[in-house]
Amino acid sequence: MNRKTADVNEANSFHMENFRRRSRYTAVFLVLFAALLFITVLNINTGTTSISVSRILEILLRRGGEDTEYNIIWKIRMPRLLMAAILGGALSLSGFLLQTFFRNPIAGPFMLGISSGAKFVVALVMIYFIGHFSAVSSYTLVVAAFAGSLLCMGFILIISRRVNHMAILLVAGIMIGYICSAATDFVITFAEDSDIVNLHDWSQGSFSGMSWGNVQTAAIIVGITCVCTFFLAKPIGAYQLGEAYARSMGVNVKVFRVTLILLSSVLSACVTAFAGPISFVGIAVPHLVKQGLNTSRPLVVIPGTFLGGAVFCMMCDLIARTAFAPLELNISTVTSVFGAPVVIWMMLKRQKGR
Repeated sequence: MNRKTADVNEANSFHMENFRRRSRYTAVFLVLFAALLFITVLNINTGTTSISVSRILEILLRRGGEDTEYNIIWKIRMPRLLMAAILGGALSLSGFLLQTFFRNPIAGPFMLGISSGAKFVVALVMIYFIGHFSAVSSYTLVVAAFAGSLLCMGFILIISRRVNHMAILLVAGIMIGYICSAATDFVITFAEDSDIVNLHDWSQGSFSGMSWGNVQTAAIIVGITCVCTFFLAKPIGAYQLGEAYARSMGVNVKVFRVTLILLSSVLSACVTAFAGPISFVGIAVPHLVKQGLNTSRPLVVIPGTFLGGAVFCMMCDLIARTAFAPLELNISTVTSVFGAPVVIWMMLKRQKGR
């Protein structure tokens, strides 16, 4: 009888724990969706021209007209808002993949110099194409950024084979980032073509000037990459428990690691191609989402990370364009203000746990 009672109590405890876990997941996602809706309305409403919520709904539902408010919403604010959401989610997911690859929560595309490498190659391509063809397509910029990302990632992987300490690897990544940033500044300084006057602003990070064509390109690339990442949820979960366990579960670790690098590079390349390098999002957001969900399960963390990155970048972009209006801050300035303290807290927490 006692044994039977113990089994019943254990089953009840398991179901209660499962209920609490699912309730926590539901609560976090509801908060993220509510924040996404609130920030969306606030972004569309706020600016040099304030538009009421009722008027916003009327314009969004009507989707027609030539008045000033219609043009402000559909041609300026909506493309910028959607790009901030798409690229913010992509950058956060890229950080999550890199943290999985290196098994370190401080790894991210900006910290490892990957974004800076993408920025350097994109700057070269922009200058060349604008100088010879007067235009450059979105897909060309993404390919250039992808090449720059892979180039820097290759250097990181070569260094990782020679050093075992993650701190040294992170320092090496930061140094590679500085070198690429210096090379980019050098190129921009001596570029004389009047058509690249906005290149400097892009190199500092910004969501301004986005078009519906940019939104379509980014949505296709990021969407396909996110679906591929979601299909890798189970291998990622196995890899988080160690390479030996992943192999025992039938995961081809070499192919899996290459796939992680490629997916992360595509996501960070897309962000850099359209908005320039954006700091700390890929590190801070995945950590905050995992803390909120209280789990590292990829099936839950992957969509949560994307939503969290979207909300974070939309909020930072709103602050960047309204805090000192009509002047606009670089997006990296704002993301650093909010993201850097999170990274410092993570480092202190890891140090305390040792």
